[in-house]
This record gives sequence, C-alpha cells and structure tokens, in this order.
Amino acid sequence: MQITSTTTPQVLVPGTNAGNATAVDGTSLGLNGENAATATPVTPTPTSAAPLRRGLSNWDQPLQNDISGAQQALDFLEQSAAQLRNLKTDLSARLANRQRADGALEARVRQFSNSWRNRSSASGGTLDAQLKFSTSGSNTSFTIRGFNLANLRNGGREVVALSVGGGQNVRSVVLEPGLSDEQIAARFDEALAPAGIRVRLNDDGQLEFSTAEGQWANVRDTISVQGGGIRFPTGQLNRVKAEALPAEVDPDHWQVTDFEGIRTTLAQVVQSLSKVEQAIASVHQALARASARVQSAVAAAASSSGMEQMAQNFVTNTKQPGYQSLLSIMAALAGISRERVRSLLSLR
Repeated sequence: MQITSTTTPQVLVPGTNAGNATAVDGTSLGLNGENAATATPVTPTPTSAAPLRRGLSNWDQPLQNDISGAQQALDFLEQSAAQLRNLKTDLSARLANRQRADGALEARVRQFSNSWRNRSSASGGTLDAQLKFSTSGSNTSFTIRGFNLANLRNGGREVVALSVGGGQNVRSVVLEPGLSDEQIAARFDEALAPAGIRVRLNDDGQLEFSTAEGQWANVRDTISVQGGGIRFPTGQLNRVKAEALPAEVDPDHWQVTDFEGIRTTLAQVVQSLSKVEQAIASVHQALARASARVQSAVAAAASSSGMEQMAQNFVTNTKQPGYQSLLSIMAALAGISRERVRSLLSLR
C-alpha cells in the first residue's frame, strides 16, 4: 500500500457552480489532524467557509453567547466612557474659562445622546436602562401605583386579580395577614411570570417589577387590577399606572445653553461616568466567570468522557451526507503523512 504524503489539504468551498468554488487551505477549516496528534498548537486562519462544528462549540453554545454578549456590552460601555470623559473635559474647561457654550459643545452632547439612545441594540440587548448586564436580554424595571409593601401587608385576606394585555388573561394573587415581604414578592412573581413580568424585592426593600424592554410599552398601557375592596376596589378590572424606573444615564435632559446649565450637566456627566465605569467592572466580572467556564470545558474535553463525546460527534457528522461530512473526514485525515502511517504499522 502506498500513501502519498501531503502537507496541507485543499478543500473546495461550495459555490453556485464549479467555477465559483474556492480552494481553501485545510488548516483554515480546522483540519489540523497531525498537529492535534503531536500536541503542536495551530492557530486557524479566519475564513468565510462554513466552520467545522466541533469541540467547545458543540458543548456549550450558551457559554459562547455569554462571552459574545459580554464583549459587545464592554465595547459599548468603553466607547461611552470615552465620550463622557471628553465631555467632562470640555465642560470643565468652559466653566474654568467662563466661556459660554457654542455649537461644538452642544453637538458633542447631542452626539452622546444619540449614541446612548441606541444602548439596547449597540450592546446586543445585554444592558438595560439601569446598566444591569444580562445575556438573556435587557429589561425595563418599573413600579405599579398602589403596589407598595406598606399597602400590601395591611388588611385581611384578599384575592387580587391582575390582567396584562387585556382579554381573559387574568392572574390571581392571594394576600393575607402574616405574609413576609419575600412571600408577597414571590406570589406576585409566580402569578405574573407567565405574562413575561418578574417581581423581586429591590435594594430598598420595595417591590420592583421588570419585563423585556420590547414588551414594556404593552405592559405599561394594559395592566389592570381588581381586588375585594380591601386594598383594591371591587367591580371591573381597573387600569393602574406603571412607571419605568429612572434611567441611570439620561443625556436627553442635559443643557449647556448657560453657565448654570453647564454646571448642572457637568455634575450629571461625572455621575454618569461613575455609573458606566461600575457597569464596566460588573461586565468584566461576568466575562471572568465565563472564562472560568471555558477552562472547565477545556479540562472536560481532555477527559475520557470528552474524547468519547468528540468521537460520537465525528460518527454523527460522517453519517450525514453533504459538506459537513466532508469537513469532518478531512479534519481527521489532515496532515497524516507516509512516515506516520509506517510508524504506526510497524507497531503491529
């Protein structure tokens, strides 16, 4: 048997026709079989070809999403922090020199305001208005008039009906004497969770409601309540007012038309910069936790169970007709030389 030695396999990336197919260096597709066997590190070359689904990407897609979301949030926050530092410098200089604002300063405030208005999309939906980071999506936190714990603790037993979105989607919460604040929050949370609303005790010990940012407008305009005449009126469901919590950064209200406005805006910019820097530290912590999970995943990959998983993934891929199967086989065969085969056969 004769095996022709090859150094780097060439693979055709499928195009619309044979003429459009592109020859790609096998290593750019992760085809590093020889190097993998000899534990020699290889850095894949980025390519537009369909990536080989193997390794960590097969095991922990949520982990990859967490890392990607954290990096996107950091990019947005660090750019925002840089803008705020520049704005702080300009505002301070105007006050020190007793110079009135001009078009350039107003334009810089407007530029930051426009950038901050795109917070949700620019951060990949990972940062809410309170600068809380979450890879599950940004939320709007709000309060509901009449739903304060002082009011909810007092009085006898009462069944409170809640409706969100209108129609027949009504949820009930039983309030009774002796409930703790945590129990009250838990009962509202359980009742409203199916409607996409979560309830918790905030740092001030008060009820805080939250919903997906994209759902906020509907929740705000359609939430209704009906009680038994103790804490809430009887009869039909009555619309209640829901108010979003103030945003941590609110550049739309910054004014630089006079010295007093510049002074006030400077204080708000300094405060906003501090909150953005705190958010950056928080996201860095989330990224560090994700990195720790990466290390655990890599360690698991080196275990026998990890190798079994990789073998099973290979078997599954090669049974599927098409380009994915070709990539899996080429990855396994890449870099196998005549000398390597001879040395293995000599062990028989």
